[in-house]
Amino acid sequence: MPAHAQGKSSPAPQPDQPSASDLAAALDAELFYELLVGEMSASQGDATNAIALFMDAARQTQSPQLYQRAAELALQSRSGQRALIVANEWYKAFPQSRDANRYMLQILLMLNRVSESQEYLAREVAWTPAASKPATYLAIAQLYSRASDKAMAASVVEQALQPDVKDPALGSAAWATIGHLRLVAGQKDLALQALKQAYDLGPRNGATALLALELLETGSLSVEPMVQDYMQHQPAPTIQMAYVRVLMEQQRLEDAQKQLTPLLKAQPDMTDAWMAQASLHAQRAAWPQAQQALQRLESLLLQIPNEAPRTHALTQAYVLGGRISLQQKDYPQALAWLDKVPEEAQTLTVQGLKAQALAKQGKLAQGRALIRAVPANGDEQEMQKRRAEVTLLRDNGAPQEAYLLQRTLYEQSPRNADIAYETAILAERAGKLEVMEKILLDLIAQHPDHYHAYNALGYSWADRGIRLPEARKLIETALSQAPEDPFITDSLAWLEFRAGNHAQALALLEKAYAVRDDVEIAAHLGEVLWTLGQHNRARTIWRQAQRRDADNETLRATLERLQVTP
Repeated sequence: MPAHAQGKSSPAPQPDQPSASDLAAALDAELFYELLVGEMSASQGDATNAIALFMDAARQTQSPQLYQRAAELALQSRSGQRALIVANEWYKAFPQSRDANRYMLQILLMLNRVSESQEYLAREVAWTPAASKPATYLAIAQLYSRASDKAMAASVVEQALQPDVKDPALGSAAWATIGHLRLVAGQKDLALQALKQAYDLGPRNGATALLALELLETGSLSVEPMVQDYMQHQPAPTIQMAYVRVLMEQQRLEDAQKQLTPLLKAQPDMTDAWMAQASLHAQRAAWPQAQQALQRLESLLLQIPNEAPRTHALTQAYVLGGRISLQQKDYPQALAWLDKVPEEAQTLTVQGLKAQALAKQGKLAQGRALIRAVPANGDEQEMQKRRAEVTLLRDNGAPQEAYLLQRTLYEQSPRNADIAYETAILAERAGKLEVMEKILLDLIAQHPDHYHAYNALGYSWADRGIRLPEARKLIETALSQAPEDPFITDSLAWLEFRAGNHAQALALLEKAYAVRDDVEIAAHLGEVLWTLGQHNRARTIWRQAQRRDADNETLRATLERLQVTP
């Protein structure tokens, strides 16, 4: 529940804890025996009898403490309806009780009765002191984000926060909370409106900046000036770090480094920043600097006093070290990092990375054996193991074996959209184009909102120069469902290129590449530029792509076909 408020508020809730002397006076021998039996019933699992005894005692004594104990027992019994009845009676007996109000709010949300929670949420907000409200807004956002009816949750929170949205001191954070829930509900335009309200009231408020970052992450580039305005005026390190992550996700590496450099200067012991710095160096193929950042990160994490968080953080660092060394093609170093992971944290992810390092050294069979040796509890984990083995085969020159193993997963779960899609992609790699087409067409029929399937089939036809009108319809359908996706824009550009519309292809690829500096998009952009006679820029883009992933199949095939050495 929202953080407990400190200090006075208006209207003041009634205290729920009677004094020891008051409670003792109320507890005569008969009542004491009733409570004793109630506790014994609870300890023996007889929740119904225990709750009834405590409710009877609460009514006799009008004790909020006993009402609360009955509500706790009802919640522990996992009967939401029973808990609601108890909490409701407690609340009616003590309408100014903040604890009773909180229990009502908690139980209604647990039962997914979001629309009924508004009055209790409004009362909780009203009883929270102004200084504690930003923390309460954060808790509210977390609670209501879990509701199944996201639009209703956003509406309820907006109504409950109405007294605060016009407050000059609180309005910005309140609107940011509303905007977050609107975004969770898929109401992007309304979230942008909430951001404007928040920015007008508090342009340099942290909550406003976080909402702007969420929208930026979804591709709303128009909000970035708001983020940059905040970053120029003593930003909170955690929010600056969040901006770095968004920039890295969008492959805007130079912009990310511009934020990370001053952050590390101001916060030289910030472990999240060092982890990001190591990853950023790796993405720019600056391998010595990446390893140095990892060593600095490890030295900081080893200083964490508590064992559990230290082990967890070090595991993350060692896994990152393994990934970076794999990118660097330093496979012994990858194994050295991964071997540092404690035995209890040797998960399928860790073993899968070790398997990759072994396979890259010609030990594919050893790598497969390592994955197969990971214990699996149940069908779901067994499926994850097979998917990891498929990835290993796919990435190490065994497309036929990868497809055959993936096919077993597909035959077991033909209606699993993710497995069907992965099977289709592997079928294409294995040269089984008819199988790929059939699976994707079936997937589109079963899941008409699976835009990746539309895009994959449309791109396959466009790349082969066949059925271009149908390919265009498929790609345009995918783009209508995900208009900000740079990979679908890349597919449409490639179709235009195959159709001979080079200028249109170039414009689309420039747009996609500006959003996502991806190796395959770079390969396509370079080829269009090369065809248009812009050889110098094409070489520059290809060189940059090679530094990131020289083994990318699309990039290698493009350079070999054009007989170009960047």
